[in-house]
Amino acid sequence: MMKKFLEEFKTFAVRGNVMDLAVGVIIGGAFGAITTSLIGDVIMPILGMFIGGVDFKDLAVELPHIFGSGEPILLSYGLFLQAVFNFIILALVVFLLVKGMNKLRTKEAPAPEPEAEPEPGKEEVLLGEIKMLLEKISEK
Repeated sequence: MMKKFLEEFKTFAVRGNVMDLAVGVIIGGAFGAITTSLIGDVIMPILGMFIGGVDFKDLAVELPHIFGSGEPILLSYGLFLQAVFNFIILALVVFLLVKGMNKLRTKEAPAPEPEAEPEPGKEEVLLGEIKMLLEKISEK
């Protein structure tokens, strides 16, 4: 059983699709870092400027201490908003990439030939003849 599992895994791992996926994951990770920097270092400061000079990284609410004192507990919703913007932009870019690839794929792929209608079977031919006979009878 384990031998069969290992053979299936080997077949899966050496397929071209797995290598394409690995390359995609590596490029996607690098692209994610670029997008994170774009959001955190370019878009969020500009957005903060328009809403009164607020830095989204600093947007947080201090939660009350339940058990004694210590370091303040912060609920950093600004970082969460930054992550949401990051996701939206990344999703938009992936959507546009997939849409572009699909458009290229449809241009490259030849149009499928229309399928020829199958020859009627004996039953269909017989039913057609019966129909014609009934039409002739009803005309009289």
